[in-house]
Parts: sequence; structure tokens; C-alpha cells
Amino acid sequence: MAMRIYNTLTKTKETFEPMVPGQVKMYVCGPTVYDYCHVGHARSVVVFDVVVRYLRAMGYQVTYVRNFTDVDDKIINRAGEVGMDARRLAEKYIAEFYRDMDALNVIRADREPRVTEHIDDIIGIVKTLIDKKAAYTADGDVFYAVETFGEYGKLSGRKLADMVAGSRIEINENKRNPFDFVLWKAAKPGEPSWPSPWGKGRPGWHIECSAMSCRFLGETFDIHGGGKDLIFPHHENEIAQSEAAHGKPFARYWMHNGFVNIDNEKMSKSLNNFLMIRDILNTYHPETVRLFLLSSHYRSPIDFSDRNLKESEKALDKVYGLVKRIDEEAGIAAGTSPGGAYWQTFCESMNDDFNTAKGVGILFNLVKEANRIVDGGKATTPADGSLATLSADLVRMGQALGILQQSWQSYFEQRSRTRLRDMAISADAIDALVAERTVARSEKNWKRADEIRQQLEKDGIILEDKADGTRWKVAT
Repeated sequence: MAMRIYNTLTKTKETFEPMVPGQVKMYVCGPTVYDYCHVGHARSVVVFDVVVRYLRAMGYQVTYVRNFTDVDDKIINRAGEVGMDARRLAEKYIAEFYRDMDALNVIRADREPRVTEHIDDIIGIVKTLIDKKAAYTADGDVFYAVETFGEYGKLSGRKLADMVAGSRIEINENKRNPFDFVLWKAAKPGEPSWPSPWGKGRPGWHIECSAMSCRFLGETFDIHGGGKDLIFPHHENEIAQSEAAHGKPFARYWMHNGFVNIDNEKMSKSLNNFLMIRDILNTYHPETVRLFLLSSHYRSPIDFSDRNLKESEKALDKVYGLVKRIDEEAGIAAGTSPGGAYWQTFCESMNDDFNTAKGVGILFNLVKEANRIVDGGKATTPADGSLATLSADLVRMGQALGILQQSWQSYFEQRSRTRLRDMAISADAIDALVAERTVARSEKNWKRADEIRQQLEKDGIILEDKADGTRWKVAT
């Protein structure tokens, strides 16, 4: 089945045909690093992480670029509020971004350029736009003249005559048209700045991504991604300036993920309902969050709530529970068997515009089937082949989705330790009692060993004695 992608530019699903067969060049807009990452950031990053994972699973050689905006009004303002140098502030939140995304099993992009590393590239494109009469200078600022680009609005579907300035378009009396946007900002006292032909200053927001994508992927590349909130003005402006500068199409396929709602309300700063990833991970296992984010189609809105997270938590427990059963009861380790029927059906779903919602459903159909086989003590089933094949398919799906990335032992231990945060007993206290019980058993002091087990059961802790030692978990 051919891979099809919904292209925001054409408003249709199109058969995916990269410029160079077998190779994919992909750019996704990264964060402006002035604060901790919220769940909206996580959805976009996880969605495009899965796109990259799946493309690679299909044999494509992917060059993936995701940037950091490390100089911006928001960064400068936050630095002033907290009394920190803007560069140091940006470095701090880049580190926090990596901490959150590493926890969510996000693969690092092949290139992760920072705006401050590409000032010369930005100045070069601005010069070209001025030379082509697509941009003009005014008191040290440089503006893009939107009326010079006849196709302005082709991504968002807006007509220039009808549009209202977007929230990040600055109002400036030096603009010839109120919708013209800044390419280069004249320096202000105390702000970061760099020398340019128009005086000291710094880049505007939109020009950054045009410069960095061109630097690493060329003037035309395959896929450009980001959140729906970036369609206008950011991505619209990227197209205008890039195509005016280079005289050729910018990105061939545009992908945009849907908004995140919080308890059925759109996540927004005005409602103060932003949820930071670092706080969510204090309560939920990272793969629970990831599974939840992939449980809806990436273009659809998703409602982030404790109820929905708990459902994903239970679902993930079932998947890891199957891995545990296959290991302990069937004695089958994850293998490299050829792809079976479930993997093929999963691929059909993913080939249809990366439909992870349907793909996750197929994964759980596999879990049900495999559990039935283990329950019956059978090694094969006529419909889907051996349990080893099902196990291998499960591993492949997990790799594509970025879940099942740790052993079942580590998963259940981490889950239990997370759940302890709401309980009266600590992990250290449990470990100490387990150690004491181990000594009691070695000394055949069965009475004391039973007392410790009963004591822990009252505290909601279940012990499992195995050949390699005693494990504990929080009772469900």
C-alpha cells in the first residue's frame, strides 16, 4: 500500500513521493526556549518523532531537522523578569527540553540548529530578498513586503485583503502594509544583537526557519511539520520569503498536528491551564503520556485529562503485562521473526496519513490474541502464526510508536515507585523490609518472613518471590 499524507497546502491526502527515492528531508519547527515544555509542545514533538520512526522502519533514509529559537522577544522579556542573561536562560530551557523529551523516548533530530548559530545564513537570505525588491529597510528594521508575493495565503487559505494581523505580527508605523512582517529588527539597548548591513540587530521570528531549513535540507525539501497554530502566520510567511528568495517551491508536503484541550477547554495561557511535562511525569509513567498522545489521529484535537491518562495507564499495563507473560509463561524472548499479519495491518494504518489511533487499536488486538494463546498453552494460532511472530510484531509496533522501550521488570518497578508518591510508605522503607525478609528466609525464620509480607500487604504492597530475588509492586 502506498503511503499517503494529508498535505495542508493542497487540503488533500496525497501519495508520498520524496524528491529522491528512498530519502526523506524533513523539517519541524522546534520550541522557543524561554520556559519549561508543556503538553502542547510534547504532542508536536512526539507526533513527528513517530513520523520519523515509521519512515525509517519503512526503509527510508531520513534527514530530520528540528530547530531551537534561542533569541526572541519572549526570551529577552523572561530574562529581564528573572534577572538572567538571555543566552543563559535559553541554555537552561534547552537542557530542560532535552530532559523532558528524553524521558518521553523522543529520538534526537539529526540536526538541531539554534538561531544564534545561523545569523550569517539569515542575513544572506534577507539580502537576497532586498535585492529582489521583496523586502525593504526602515530605520534599521527590514520588512518583507507581502504584496510582492502573489500567492500569499496559499497555505492558510486566507486572502490578503481580508486578513487580520496574527498575534505575533508586530504593529509598526514604518510598515508599508500592516501585514508586512519583520525580517531583521534594529537593536535596542540591552538586547542581544549582531552586526548587519542595516546596522546592529537580530532576526525576526519567521526568517529563522527559512534560513536553517535551507542550510541543512536545501531550497526545496520533502516534509515541513508543526502545530496547527503555526499555519498562519509563521508557515505562511516562511513560504513567502523562501519562495521569493529562491524562486522555487519551499516544502512539498505540509503536516500540522491538532490542538491540545485541557478538560475540554482549549489549552491557553489566558485560562492558565498549561500543563508542564515535568509536572505530568511526576504522576504518570512517560510511556503512558506518549501512548495517550498517540491515541488520537495527529490532525485531530485531543483532550488531556486525568481520566484519559488513567485509561492509557491501564492500557499500557496490559501491554507490558503481555510482555511479562510471554517471557515468564511461554519462555519466548523478543525475536526477529518476519513481520506477521498484525504488523502488516499496522503498516496499512500508518501508511494512511500516520493513523496512530488505528495503529494503537491494532496493537491491542494483538495483545488480546496473544493472551488467548498463552491462556490456552498453545504456541501457534492458524490466523496469525506463532507466538514468537506476535511477539516480534509487538516489538516492531512498539519501536514505531516509541513505547515498550524498557524491560517489563523496569517498567513495573518504575510504575510502582511513581504510585508510591500518594502512599504512606516509601520505596526505601519497602526495600529495607524486603532486605530484612530475605535475611529471615535465608535463616529459615519463616514467621518473620510472613510477618513482613503481611505488613507490606496492609500497606498495599505485593511481593513476588523469583529465582533471582524478591520483587515488589503496588497492588492494583
